Formats: sequence, C-alpha cells, structure tokens
Amino acid sequence: MAEVKFEADRLLLFGATGDLSQRMLLPSLCALHADGLLDADLRIVATARSEMTTKEFRQFAREALEKYLPKNRRGPMADFLNQLSYVPVDATTPEGYDELAKEVGEYDGLAIFLSTAPSLFEPTIAGLKRVGLTKGNARIALEKPLGTDLASSCEINDAVAKAFSEDRIFRIDHYLGKETVQNLLALRFANILLEPVWNSNYVEHVQITVAETVGLESRVAYYDDSGALRDMVQNHMLQLLALVAMEPPTSFEATAVRDEKVKVLRALRPVKAEEVVTGQYRAGAVDGKSVPGYDEELGKDSNTETYVALKAHVDNWRWRGVPFYLRHGKRMPERVTEIVVQFRSIPHSIFEGRGVRTEPNRLVIEIQPKENIQLTMMAKVPGLGNDGLRLRPVPLDIAMPDAFADVVRRIAYERLLLDLVHGDQTLFVRRDEVEAQWEFIDHIRALWTENATQPKPYAAGTWGPSAAIALAERDGVTWHDD
Repeated sequence: MAEVKFEADRLLLFGATGDLSQRMLLPSLCALHADGLLDADLRIVATARSEMTTKEFRQFAREALEKYLPKNRRGPMADFLNQLSYVPVDATTPEGYDELAKEVGEYDGLAIFLSTAPSLFEPTIAGLKRVGLTKGNARIALEKPLGTDLASSCEINDAVAKAFSEDRIFRIDHYLGKETVQNLLALRFANILLEPVWNSNYVEHVQITVAETVGLESRVAYYDDSGALRDMVQNHMLQLLALVAMEPPTSFEATAVRDEKVKVLRALRPVKAEEVVTGQYRAGAVDGKSVPGYDEELGKDSNTETYVALKAHVDNWRWRGVPFYLRHGKRMPERVTEIVVQFRSIPHSIFEGRGVRTEPNRLVIEIQPKENIQLTMMAKVPGLGNDGLRLRPVPLDIAMPDAFADVVRRIAYERLLLDLVHGDQTLFVRRDEVEAQWEFIDHIRALWTENATQPKPYAAGTWGPSAAIALAERDGVTWHDD
C-alpha cells in the first residue's frame, strides 16, 4: 500500500541565523521557490536566539542569498523574502514558544527543521509540545550529530519520540540528497544490466572514499570531541555502503527502501583490530600551500583521529567474502567522494598469448566535487601496427552525458527540504538504521580503548598513514587514485 504523505503549509526553521542556514537552507528554499517547487502559500517561520525583527531577518536572509546562491538561481527574491517571518526564541526558555506558536498559527501540515546543537533537541521539543506545535500533521527534521554513541543516540531519539511518532521524524543525512547518490539507486534498480553481476561472484571488492583537503576550519570544539570515525564514517559512509549493498526493495517507498538498508547495516561483521587504521595529520602542504598539523591548529595535544581506513564485510548471501574498504581523512591531496566497484578479472584471456594485458572492469561513482558515473571497459586501440592487436581501458561516462549538460546542479538540501515539506521519508534515516550504525562504530571505538590505540601520523597532503596502504595491499588491492 502506498504511504500517505501530507504536504506542509508551514515550515518552522530553528537555528535560522546559523552557518548551515546561511550557506544551505535559505539558498535551497529560495532556489526551490524560484523553480516553482514550493507552494506560494507556504509560510516560513524562522527562529533563533538573535534578537531581530522580521524586517531585519529578511535583510539578513537577502545578504546570505546574495553571498551563497548564484544570481541565476534566485528568481524573484522579493517574493521569497516576503514568505519569511522571524521570532526570536531561546530554546531553553519555555516562555518564548508562546509567541512562536502565535506566529505559526493554524496549520494543515507543519514541517519543523532543527538546525541546532543536539543538546537543545530535548528542551526545544518540550517547548513545541507545550504550545501544541507537535500535533496533527506536524513533522520534524533533525540535523546530525545524533549522539556520540549508541546510548546517547537512544536518549535523543527517546526524547523526540515523546512528541513525534517515527513516521513523522526525518533524520537528515545530507549525502542522501546528492544527485549522484540518488543516481546510484536508478543505476541499480532501473536497469537489468548490472544486477546479475552485482554480487560476490563478479565483484572483487568495493572502495568508498571521502577525502577532504580542509583541516579543522571553524569546527574546532565539535571535531575534537567527535573525530573522523563519528563525524563521517558513522553516518555518510555507512549510508553509502548500505545503498551499494542493499537488496532491491519492493518499491521506491520509504519503508521498503529503508527496510533493505537496515538489513545491510545489521549484517556488518564486527571489524578486527587489524582491519582498521586511524591517523592524524601533521604539518605538510596541500595545493602547494604549507599547512599546520592538527595539534597546531587545535592549540593543544590531542589523540583525536582525522583519518580512518577500515575493511568491512557484509555477511549475507550476496556479499559474503567481498571486502568493503572505507577511508576518510582530512588534509588529503584532493577533495573527492567516490564509490569504486571493482569487478573480478575475466576467467580466461584469449589475448594472453599475444602479450596483451587485460584489466578488470571498474565502476566509479563520483559524488563530489564532480558528479558522474563511469564504467571502465577494455577496448582495442584504434589503428595498425607491427605489434598486433593492442587493448586499453576506456572509461564510459554513463550518468552525466551531454544531454544533461544544461541541467542545474542543485544543493543536496533542496531535495531534502522539498521531501520534508511533501512528507516523503525515502531519503531520510530511520531510527533502527542509526542504531545499527552506532553499534558498528561503538565496537571499533571499544577496540581502540582496549588496545590503547593512538592515531598514526601522516603528513598533510598525503593519502594517510602507510598502514592504511598496507591494509589494502596485503589483500592485493590498491586504493583508487592513490
């Protein structure tokens, strides 16, 4: 049975003056408005601790849009700004919610977006519940981090569940809003070509890389408490793994899709100590510029990891014996997020006697900074020569051909905000998914504690500690583009 969705006529945006709101949320909403994807009657009520009037907030929003949204995507900006109103609220003070409820007014459907620190989730939800803003078709979106381990994640989810049922909770992983991530679903489940070989009989291994060139930037306090494993692997990377490894869902509905993802996450084998490498960057050079080490940026000594590489296994019928290599690090040589599906070598080469070398087929799904899907096939080198037939790997771009060259590249939050307003949970994370992810991560952190593991140093501008290279190479695997 199709899931019932209720469109919101009110959007309540907490943390509206924060960095995420300025860079992503307000530009996404304005772009959706410009494209006619938001109902003209949708009222957007913004709130934060900052004392300002609606007029002042509209000017604040205008400046953010002019800074972060390309001019050709803004549309009639005045019309969008007129849909905004603002109410200052201290989330920890119950009195402020009365004015907020008055501003929201009667609604057929209310979408709430919490872009605040997780420590404010519980008092915010209690305040919303007290003034009746959790009733009816009210739904809530939660930004990460959702806890620091399984226990704290359960505390947050329990607090949210006091006011919202699971079908009205939208946990955000913004990677799921990226075009190429969604294209992975289309590639797998809208084509017959790949599914017969999408298993351990034909796939040798899978690599998932999220490499960043930046260091701490403005996230000093948060990052040193979190580290690479909890900041990136626990959510984004495990979600990507689940999308690669999941079985075909019965339909493209939220429940069906998320049922299959959670099966993968529950099938993850606990990693062994030798299957995970942790590192921390030292001084080096990125993009030709000298950069300080992590401790220097932080201003103190720290054991927080800025790099993680691990080998995971999905213990089910489809993937038994196929290693999934995950790596994430800061201060890498380049910024790239990609999934590499390495197929097995052909069982017998008819060209071997001619000294012609063949290479296995490879599917590369580039998520950022480029968005593309590329399949590498072996093909004959054109022309004649005395050395006979020659072969070479040829990349076929299969996701972003010239026919889509004029398609607008959207902010990932555009898709997620639109789905929130429409009430579609397909690209949001369910509670049991989050808890399965934390179980996997908590086991790794317990290993580190048990073994007194210290991050291995690596120079900024390199691909991480040498132990991470050895992690793959002892299986005869080379990291892609390493």
